[in-house]
Amino acid sequence: MSTDYKNFVPVKAIPFVQFLIDEHSFDLIIVNQRQTKHGDFRKLPDGRFQITVNNNLNKYQFLLTLVHEIAHHVTHQKFGRAQPHGKEWKMVFQHLMLPFLRPEIYPTKILPFLATYLKNPKASTDSDVNLSLVLKGNEAEKGKNFIFEINPGSLFEFKNIIYRRGNKRRTRFECLNMNNQKVYLFNQNVEVKQYNF
Repeated sequence: MSTDYKNFVPVKAIPFVQFLIDEHSFDLIIVNQRQTKHGDFRKLPDGRFQITVNNNLNKYQFLLTLVHEIAHHVTHQKFGRAQPHGKEWKMVFQHLMLPFLRPEIYPTKILPFLATYLKNPKASTDSDVNLSLVLKGNEAEKGKNFIFEINPGSLFEFKNIIYRRGNKRRTRFECLNMNNQKVYLFNQNVEVKQYNF
């Protein structure tokens, strides 16, 4: 029972994705956006496996998230209980991504960032700021800005809390929470709403 994913991935990726779906039995469900994750993998009580991927991702993000979750499934099949994003998963994920690392699937401007990320993939692609930005086409969601686009000293809203943008530390921005007066560090690719009085 796979929800039709074909409109969610690059056309040239479809044969490879279909092979993975046929090879590794699981239900694919495309779901509404979740704030905390792009996708997930789980074993259901009846023994079946389910992968969910958010419907708001662009084709390149969707494909990467789908393969990330399939890698969890394959890791579970091959190794049983392994660290969620440990060395077994990294090895499987790298192996599964190889057929997709081509310019007819991922644009050439994305490929170098994707290749760098895959050398040591993390739990979330968002933790790789450069890859995250290039996957989004360097454009924030409608009505939002990336934190680096907010002027220092300006107020912005993030998860219903108002912050004041401070200085950049190496790779992240110091931001003052106006409620509790504590400073929090924000990655450059965080999307926020400019606060207007």
